[in-house]
Amino acid sequence: MSASNAGSFERAGQPEARPRAAEVAAAPVPTTRFAPSPTGELHLGNARTALFNVLLARHLNGRFVLRIEDTDAERSQEAHVAQQMADLRWLGIEWDAGPDREDERGPYRQSQRTSVYERYFDELARQGLTYPCFCTPVELEVSRRTQLASGKPPRYAGTCRDLTPEQQARKRAAGITPTTRFRVPSGRRIEFEDFVHGAQHFQSDDIGDFVIRRADGSAAFFFSNAVDDASMGVTHVLRGEDHLTNTPRQLMILEALGLPAPRYGHVSLLVGPDGAPLSKRHGDPSLRYYRERGYAAEALANHLFRLGHSTPEHGFLSMEEMARAFNPAHLGRAPARFEEQQLNVWQKEWVNRISLDAACAWLAPAIPPGVEEQAARAFVEAVRPNVLLPEDASAWAQIVFGDLPPLAEQDEQVVRSAGPGYFSAAASAAAANGNDLQAIVGAVRAATGKTGAALYKPLRLALTGRPHGPELAPLLKAMPPGKARERLARFAA
Repeated sequence: MSASNAGSFERAGQPEARPRAAEVAAAPVPTTRFAPSPTGELHLGNARTALFNVLLARHLNGRFVLRIEDTDAERSQEAHVAQQMADLRWLGIEWDAGPDREDERGPYRQSQRTSVYERYFDELARQGLTYPCFCTPVELEVSRRTQLASGKPPRYAGTCRDLTPEQQARKRAAGITPTTRFRVPSGRRIEFEDFVHGAQHFQSDDIGDFVIRRADGSAAFFFSNAVDDASMGVTHVLRGEDHLTNTPRQLMILEALGLPAPRYGHVSLLVGPDGAPLSKRHGDPSLRYYRERGYAAEALANHLFRLGHSTPEHGFLSMEEMARAFNPAHLGRAPARFEEQQLNVWQKEWVNRISLDAACAWLAPAIPPGVEEQAARAFVEAVRPNVLLPEDASAWAQIVFGDLPPLAEQDEQVVRSAGPGYFSAAASAAAANGNDLQAIVGAVRAATGKTGAALYKPLRLALTGRPHGPELAPLLKAMPPGKARERLARFAA
């Protein structure tokens, strides 16, 4: 296996095999992939992995492939496939090939690649590198616990490795359907250069024979994942560091089959503010959750881009700018901390950057039906500086277009202390000038001589029911005609 593939195997005293001429002659197109299992929601850690892979592909002017790893028939659901693809596209991730964009290297659903796997299963069997395993889950668990109790790392004990054909036949006759295990050679040193963690090496004697085909005949992860990467021309595998120990197993499979190995990089895990792996304990970490709350894809992508990846680019970046700035050498080894507070910084930046038309479309669900377009645009323009998510705008839409909530006791006291004359002047100005704040303020100042907070605070409370919020003048422009006068007149008697 060539050094360019970043994986090598050495027997004691034997050099690494020389690369084939065809491998040297044809430089492959840089290709990355994202390979989710459709067994649930697409979580933030998966989304970041997908983002890093598409950015690496674009940075290298290469291809990005989406592969659906659905060999687990019991847990895989078509609804999850559709949701994951929709979430990826929402985030701004497009693929050059995938289950809805087939090419000659497909199909891109593992459930449709059985014939590919069978061909390679047969090749390994022909070489004597596999054997049937009849061990039950209970037997395997007992063996695992026994090894742990004796201070040994758990690995398959090789119980079925040397069963004779007669012994195998008796097991089958007893109704036991076997899995298929790969014979891990002894005395091997498996090495590869991880482009995040650096040089890696493992001893085959520490690994143990592993399952490559389940009892139901479907390909197991170690096998199908590696074979598909080779078949689909994947040159760079960027995945979570929880897969780091899987890599030597997959390199052994690829070497045995004479298939090219990709370069591997294992990114740090995503953790919550408390340093624990991101999970339900931190709220809902799914991509759909943030999408449905109204977070912008661009804001989330900017945050994920900087989680475990350092960059001198501090501003808000487009997907194209992120691809140019992405550098695998800047991927960190320490766990990356996801904090919603930092995401909110990027979200606020996005809110400030978008056009008024875009803001109106984003906040449209928060505006009650029947509001005229001009009023809706005035409302969005008024509240945008104070809005992070559509739910924030919903509360202000109720204040502007609906009924006011009851005043808090201390706020009621501020309003009442302003006096009937204050509000009589304010209501009269509103009746004569509509929702013109300057005219209302001028009339109150002339009538009472009040200035500063004593002038403005009672007006804000009477008009909005809140002591703080968006600027009052643009907010009043969005209010239906007569509503300001009506609210001010309540306190004029």
